[in-house]
Amino acid sequence: MNDAAPHPEAKQIFTVLSDMITNSEGAILATAAMTTDGLIISSALGKGIDSDIFAAMSASLLVLAERASQEVDIGELNQVMVMGSQGVMLLTHIGLNAVLAVSTTPSANLGMVLQETSTAVNALHDLLG
Repeated sequence: MNDAAPHPEAKQIFTVLSDMITNSEGAILATAAMTTDGLIISSALGKGIDSDIFAAMSASLLVLAERASQEVDIGELNQVMVMGSQGVMLLTHIGLNAVLAVSTTPSANLGMVLQETSTAVNALHDLLG
């Protein structure tokens, strides 16, 4: 959890993020909630991952994906999925001003991950207002 400028609901947000990892039975490796401009709200990231850099890069990726979705006229962007050889990263909007980032194992059941993400987004949306 980032302590530099804690969000008023940071502990509850951290609990939601940690529960995602616990409930996934090992499929979800890391989670983070951040503002759309790249400031970390709370995170449950692995050791060696700088949450501030991760949030900034995720926000940049989201901006590029939003611009691309506008260009091809597919409507409002809801999620971005990046599939790598060592897993999947999913970025999902939490309302207009926040984003949930989820990192998985390569063998993760994506249906289960999407369900866990949806549940967490609803809980986080309530906490973030």
